[in-house]
Amino acid sequence: MKTFDEALFYLLSKAQVTQKTTQIAVREAFSRVLAQDIISPVNVPAYDNSMMDGYALHSYDLEHNNVFEVSQRIAAGQKGQPLKPGTVARIFTGAPIPEGANLVVMQEHTEEIASSENGQKTIQINEKTTRPGQNIRVIGEDITENAVILKQGQKLRAQDLGLISSIGLPEVLVYEPIKVATFTTGDELLEPGQAPEFGKVFNANRAVLTGAIQNLGFEWIDLGRVEDTLEATVAAMQKAASLADVVITTGGVSVGEEDHIKPAIEQLGSLDMWSVKMKPGKPLAYGQIGQTPFIGLPGNPVSAFATFNLFARPFLLKMQGANELKAKPLWLEADFEWLKPGFRREFARARLVNKYQKTLVEIFPNQGSGVLTSTTWADGFVVIPEDTAIQRGDVVAFYPFNPIQE
Repeated sequence: MKTFDEALFYLLSKAQVTQKTTQIAVREAFSRVLAQDIISPVNVPAYDNSMMDGYALHSYDLEHNNVFEVSQRIAAGQKGQPLKPGTVARIFTGAPIPEGANLVVMQEHTEEIASSENGQKTIQINEKTTRPGQNIRVIGEDITENAVILKQGQKLRAQDLGLISSIGLPEVLVYEPIKVATFTTGDELLEPGQAPEFGKVFNANRAVLTGAIQNLGFEWIDLGRVEDTLEATVAAMQKAASLADVVITTGGVSVGEEDHIKPAIEQLGSLDMWSVKMKPGKPLAYGQIGQTPFIGLPGNPVSAFATFNLFARPFLLKMQGANELKAKPLWLEADFEWLKPGFRREFARARLVNKYQKTLVEIFPNQGSGVLTSTTWADGFVVIPEDTAIQRGDVVAFYPFNPIQE
């Protein structure tokens, strides 16, 4: 039995990045993974421009006077003329700084003191302290030409798309979504909508996998529920491996007579990992169906949810080419006690709570692996290390679901 860290390290060492890429429009690239660095062909901003509405002038002139004639008007998108010495230019946010000006005084620090019939205006500047460069965004302040603005492996967010658009690129090279085939096992399973039967339960894992895989942006291939026979399991695995880049199943990974995943995998390829020293989710399998990687999750819905997020998710993200694989922990005070240390690492369903002007973390009262409501009540997992008791006020690692499932 591998420890949690050993199992995760082993899985990630086996994940191979897809080599399939495609060029797509930036506006269609949300949540896709970059297949190459983004290098800016331009400076951003491309020219010195005003940070606000006001008046552009040269600092030298302010040393001798504070009353100026307005010699021109420059709006965003317009190019002004060289500034006449001893005058100011009316300027608006984003407009290019005219030659001969080196600062902008915001309009709130000025007042109009004269206006002629021909539209000529005179203003007085009331700001006491000014400096060269004031209220000016300089060329390349945000991005310099030839700078790498996003690295290969970045999973594109809305702000990333905005950044790429700001340098004028209409398309990006991304990895094609990997294909993930899934099926669930268990003759005790009913699909939602079927009539309840004594001794049977509704299939929750199929919906869990559907949401988790599609939320990560992968192509989901649903093979449904497979009956509990070796022949059906082998046939389903062969079909899944022929259609997908990776196969994920739930159920059938324990050691009972009706659990057929292990012999099916051994018949079709190799089984390299079978269990992990953790709770929930001890029965976790990894192997190969021919050349296609296989991950077998437990049939218990809470265990399937936990092992997908903690193991399958980073494995799939690495295959997709992403460079951020693991969620980052928040270190918070425990608003609970855990007084019975266990020999396995435990991942308690927990949520954040605001008390005493700080954020604490509390756990669901019933941590049983059959309590699926704990996953909807919770915001994430609290890690209980092996052989460790937790006292109220101890600092613990909290892994939120949102980054895990984004």
